Amino acid sequence: MLNTQIYGSPTEQPPLLIVHGLFGSARNWGVIARRLSTDREVVAVDQRNHGDSPWTETHSYADMAADLARVIEAHGGRADVLGHSMGGKAAMVLALTRPDLVRRLVVADMAPVAYDHGHSHASFIGAMQRMDLSNLTLRSEADRRLARDIDSEQVRAFLLQSLDLKADPPRWKLNLDVLDAHLGDVLDWPAPPGRFTGPALFVYGMQSDYVTPEYRPAIFQKFPNAEFHPIEGAGHWLHAERPREFEAAVADFIA
Repeated sequence: MLNTQIYGSPTEQPPLLIVHGLFGSARNWGVIARRLSTDREVVAVDQRNHGDSPWTETHSYADMAADLARVIEAHGGRADVLGHSMGGKAAMVLALTRPDLVRRLVVADMAPVAYDHGHSHASFIGAMQRMDLSNLTLRSEADRRLARDIDSEQVRAFLLQSLDLKADPPRWKLNLDVLDAHLGDVLDWPAPPGRFTGPALFVYGMQSDYVTPEYRPAIFQKFPNAEFHPIEGAGHWLHAERPREFEAAVADFIA
């Protein structure tokens, strides 16, 4: 079973399952999860090979969707599901293969298509693998070391949330070798059969290139009742860049 963080308490509303993206964790969603838990239980997961969830030799969307199905079955058998990026694809595969488990689907800045963003993701994995973790006790020092390979302060701050400095020795809470080996699978789209005819909301950043008009036919083919909600001034990490706008769009849709 995936590691979970629970917010709020069970109510008459179905729980909301939050599924993070590549290199993320349930912890990244803490503030939004807490704010969305006023009228329902919110369950944020660490996906396999991330956070405190088990490390495995596989990292396919079929496996990730099966992981999510087990979590939903353990929390009443039906849920609203919110997934970002890689988590968005896992959530889409879940909705297509186990529609009985999903009431409403929210996909954050992702479409059911294959992407060509491998170079940047591979460079992040390489930077983490090369980083010297010896005698490391301060996050500021970790940031300085990671800056040798990654210029973006925002990206470093995000990645360093998965660095466990309390471990002896310090370690990444990411199965970097497996994520590197299966990066092509993460960027691809497995094209499962079926359609999800329930309500589906695609929230996207207007400065992102992950959900563009050219992808709408692919979305409607699998999710015929899809709705779209753009977030101005946001890129791919829209929930971090415009959290209140993002949260309001999700809350309105699942209500």
